[in-house]
Amino acid sequence: MSNSVIQIDDISKRYRLGVIGGRRLVDDVNRAWAKLRGRPDPLSKVGSGENMAAGVPGDELWALRNVSLKIEQGEALGIIGRNGAGKSTLLKILSRITAPTSGEIRLKGRIASLLEVGTGFHPELTGRENVFLNGAILGMTKDEIRKRFDEIVTFSDVERFIDTPVKRYSSGMKVRLAFAVAAHLEAEILIVDEVLAVGDAEFQKKCLGKMGDVTSQGRTVLFVSHNMAAVQALCQTAVFLEGGRLTETGEPSAIVSKYLSSSVTREQFREWEEPEAAPGNDVLRVSRLSVSSEDDPESRLITMRSSVNVETGFWSLSGGRMCHLTFHLLNEQGIIVLTTASTPRKYAPGEYVAKFRIPGGLLNSGVYSLKLLIVENGRPTFKGPGIASFSVVDISPNSNSGLRREPGVIQPELVWEVRQAGDGRTASKRVEAQI
Repeated sequence: MSNSVIQIDDISKRYRLGVIGGRRLVDDVNRAWAKLRGRPDPLSKVGSGENMAAGVPGDELWALRNVSLKIEQGEALGIIGRNGAGKSTLLKILSRITAPTSGEIRLKGRIASLLEVGTGFHPELTGRENVFLNGAILGMTKDEIRKRFDEIVTFSDVERFIDTPVKRYSSGMKVRLAFAVAAHLEAEILIVDEVLAVGDAEFQKKCLGKMGDVTSQGRTVLFVSHNMAAVQALCQTAVFLEGGRLTETGEPSAIVSKYLSSSVTREQFREWEEPEAAPGNDVLRVSRLSVSSEDDPESRLITMRSSVNVETGFWSLSGGRMCHLTFHLLNEQGIIVLTTASTPRKYAPGEYVAKFRIPGGLLNSGVYSLKLLIVENGRPTFKGPGIASFSVVDISPNSNSGLRREPGVIQPELVWEVRQAGDGRTASKRVEAQI
């Protein structure tokens, strides 16, 4: 394997929906007896319509399909993809929790896995006892645990409660202790699956720092997360899983952009072929509406630094009436972030195109919707909520934005000036403000 510690060759994992394996010998005997008599499988899923005796296979789900990957020593690899893409299945196969249907994996070194928060923790045992129990499950010897016990407890910030039963811990305390045990195992490979989703911002920073230390020591990290900025900050390489297949491998920022652009809502681009089915009234009706980044109009990815172009095509059905279009931009809480309107005028019958631009460096990350109003003589005669929606994402690897979304309806770039009192020299810096 040369310098690689993980070699994945054409791995596939298939599940058969509705097929239940027998847990006892009598279950297997009953299944075989039903098959000989031409009867349905007694262990099949109720209502599945499956008849194993008739040779009808159950529904198949390929969680992974022909995945090949080589991971070098000391590499931090980010694995991203939508829910159900196969990320956790891949990590479970690498951790030997489940076996692949086909393919081969070659590993070099000991693996520390943190896939399910608190796995192996017994609620009736104290934090101290669970450190030893969980460490043993992960492969640590008792001497190793004793040697690192103080570091583990200090890292987890649960010193005061280390002799308290874990059942009285909050979810955050439990995940801190579980991560601390796994992070202090001197394994060549550390596998982490969406652990940072539970801890607070301060602990997330500490986890990222610890994983960075692990890679600097020449050990390998496999990191699954929906926190795109954290993936970019920690990882040197990223892979994009989609539908169980490995679709892209490369530099994290490029892979993150591809993932985000593939997952943005389709409501950014809408079109109506006939006026009768289009939103509007007897004066104006919308024929199409598109929301795109000025930097890359063909992409659906809109970042916090992108200028946003909103283009509206509409039919004028009745000439001679003074009217105009108004758009309200609403955030996830339904708060109106801004309002913009075209110039009132009389439109002759025909088709028109209107366009406005939201400058970059203004909107905070989140999901936004556009509400359309048709206004005649200062009075709205049509209101179309949710006519389009789009996402604004923060893909900058900045340590602050990477761990949590900053508060505020908008997040503009403002110019600050800082100077020493009594000194004419001024230092200016562009920084983000939260309003």
